Amino acid sequence: MSAATHQGATPYYFVPGPSRHPAMAAFGLFFVILGAGQWINGHQWGAYSLLFGLLWWAFILFQWFGDSIRESEGGMYSDRIDVSYRWSMAWFIFSEVMFFGAFFGALFWARNFTLPSLGNLEHQILWPDFKAIWPSQMDGITGSPAGIVEPFLRVGPWPIPTINTALLLTSGVTLTIAHHALREGHRAKTIAFMWLTVLLGIVFLGFQGYEYAHAYHELNLKLSSGIFGSTFYMLTGFHGFHVFVGMLMLLFITLRLQKGHFTAERHFGFEGAAWYWHFVDVVWLGLYVVVYWL
Repeated sequence: MSAATHQGATPYYFVPGPSRHPAMAAFGLFFVILGAGQWINGHQWGAYSLLFGLLWWAFILFQWFGDSIRESEGGMYSDRIDVSYRWSMAWFIFSEVMFFGAFFGALFWARNFTLPSLGNLEHQILWPDFKAIWPSQMDGITGSPAGIVEPFLRVGPWPIPTINTALLLTSGVTLTIAHHALREGHRAKTIAFMWLTVLLGIVFLGFQGYEYAHAYHELNLKLSSGIFGSTFYMLTGFHGFHVFVGMLMLLFITLRLQKGHFTAERHFGFEGAAWYWHFVDVVWLGLYVVVYWL
């Protein structure tokens, strides 16, 4: 039940009424999981189920977020709701830290413990042809004695990863400038630097797509290229997905700014998207060093 509110007054703590959105979003996600599972197992109809689920889910989220925006712009959110949103975003980003930490941990463990262990004297009896090497040290060679992993080359740090690093770091600067401009009441400047930040994110994704095509076709680096290939694509791929999501967040925040939403005093929607984008920047710096250099 919604909190009782006098005309023009902000409720002590706004509680929205019953909503169909959670159930409808779960309905769409069901088709996403069903379709993805069937598609990767060779059933082509799974692709259509996946597409339907994604479109349905996106449509529901558009409506759901629209309701939240109308509630916020309608003066329904007090400082207590603001605190709730801040804690929610903080815990969400913490869960993302743990998510990427698992993949970084897998990469670290495979390289520093599993690989040397499989190459020790004990295992030489079982696999005499096994080479305990890391691809970033010996390009073009794999440690697969059965030949199930084809030789491949790694992606070096130059030029695309370095260019992408510069792009993301620059986007962090432009976003910070936009934030300060919003706090000072300079809406036009805020919008201009937000559009620049969104553009930098799009360019980053374009370069990453080109890098993937180059790695797959010219370096023979695939998801099936042993532990190096799987961790490379899982880390960089999930990061690219997070860049895409963050870019959409910033895009919609920019569109809201153009509609006159947010003030110098109250703009957590902006800040939440900025937190997420800076988190994405930090993860990329870790990727740049661990995946491309080491």
